[in-house]
Amino acid sequence: MNLSDLIEEYIKNEINKNHYIELKRSELAQEFNCVPSQINYVISTRFIPELGFYVESRRGGGGYIKISELHISQCDYIKNIIEKIGSKMSQSMLDIYLKELLRYNILDANSLSIISSALSENSLKKVDKLRRDEVRADMFKNIIVNLR
Repeated sequence: MNLSDLIEEYIKNEINKNHYIELKRSELAQEFNCVPSQINYVISTRFIPELGFYVESRRGGGGYIKISELHISQCDYIKNIIEKIGSKMSQSMLDIYLKELLRYNILDANSLSIISSALSENSLKKVDKLRRDEVRADMFKNIIVNLR
């Protein structure tokens, strides 16, 4: 498990306990022995509204970041993901979305594995490298539209 995954797991565990977490970026970075920008990366890619989260931040000496979970319907959740994906999707973003679909019981582990394999770099190796992320995005959208 990489550092971003560990940070994400920590934040999600805290959210599960209290329905939200308030944190100071610098303190969390110190706890994980990383730079604050690593915390920013995790928050900006893994705690977005399309994945069911609301992030509020306050800057300054007493600043904090508050992350809470949104409660949206499965249909709205999938619709938000489709809108967010856009025209391209990297393998790493696919993995993030798949983990969230599993977390919200929209996919089971077997389906996640099949979709991940079907849209992997290895499966798309015959597609021109410049177009792989476009093909992956289109295929993923088509798959999740049919989950409804």
